[in-house]
Amino acid sequence: MMQLAVHDALNAIERRYEPYLYEGRAEPSAAPAAAIAAAARDVLVGGIPAWGKPEQRATALAIVDSAYGAALAKVPDGLPKNQGIALGQAAAAAMLAARKVDGSSVPPQYTPGSAPGQWRPHPNPVPPNPPIPDPALAAGNWPAMLPQWGQVVPFIVATPWQFRLPGPPALASTEYARDYEEVKRMGGKNSTARTLEQSEIARYWYEGSPQGWSRIARGVAAQRGLDRWDNARLLALVNAVIADGFIAGADTRYLYNFWRPVTAIRAGDADGNEATAADPAWETFLNTPPLPDYPSTHSVAGGAAATVLARFFGSDQVAFTMTSGPPFAGITRSFRSFSQAAQENADSRVYAGIHFRSACEDGIKLGKQIGRRAFVQYVQVYRD
Repeated sequence: MMQLAVHDALNAIERRYEPYLYEGRAEPSAAPAAAIAAAARDVLVGGIPAWGKPEQRATALAIVDSAYGAALAKVPDGLPKNQGIALGQAAAAAMLAARKVDGSSVPPQYTPGSAPGQWRPHPNPVPPNPPIPDPALAAGNWPAMLPQWGQVVPFIVATPWQFRLPGPPALASTEYARDYEEVKRMGGKNSTARTLEQSEIARYWYEGSPQGWSRIARGVAAQRGLDRWDNARLLALVNAVIADGFIAGADTRYLYNFWRPVTAIRAGDADGNEATAADPAWETFLNTPPLPDYPSTHSVAGGAAATVLARFFGSDQVAFTMTSGPPFAGITRSFRSFSQAAQENADSRVYAGIHFRSACEDGIKLGKQIGRRAFVQYVQVYRD
């Protein structure tokens, strides 16, 4: 929402690209930096009250307002600044109004399963990795996260199910047994098969997809010397496809409701597949998010973002280096292409022990479809 509003605000000053939503026009004298700051601030302030605990919301609002003040302090006072602020506020208001009834606040209705293959709350490794200070949360076994998200109105795709995937392998299949053995061998807390580099890869990609892929986009944009308009378009596309990746992923996830590896491996004797041997004490390398397995939305997001980046820069073969953020901040890795990064991002979920291979590979396929649609249909070059 924020990045799309920023894109629209800039293109109201000078229409280089088609607006996503806000069709207004601003005076050419409006200050772009003020428009960016106001659009970003108002969208964030409008969205924060829907999430978290009161103290978390208060902290978030203070961070946003501090950043807003610092950004505006760099813009000289006067009419252009005031025009930019008013423009940013208008673009943000249009976005907030459009998303007011998008389905994200619908009360969740979901009952976990208990039959073989069905998702149910699952434990974290002991101790949890990354650490969780609150003992009440450290053990895991959390309820399902945002099961209503598959009903949210998408930003790019026509419907959450437009590119719906065929589903995970059948429990009795050879493919499922292959996936089972791979994650059991590579993703366990005490795995001797996972290399030091593979453990690093699992930690490197563990942070949220919007953070990591936005950082990649900003880094490559800086290498290429993009201006504000191109930066805004790139970040709008990257974040819109990631958002739709979560929506489409939730649609598929809660349709098939497939269990996570930690549940599957501990109950391997009950899955009807003679090739899967149970290990009731098996633990994952990293904490498993409380969501069904198929697809890996981390992989969907990576496939979507990599597709947008490759098309935006005219080639997949773009070399870049990126350093990870929390919870495993400070790991630096280099890549020769966006698709290589997307594949490693997907591989990381197997190394972490939290996804089956099919969930990751099919997730990339879904992400590519979302990314291709976004790039050819949205925020195109403006032709007067």
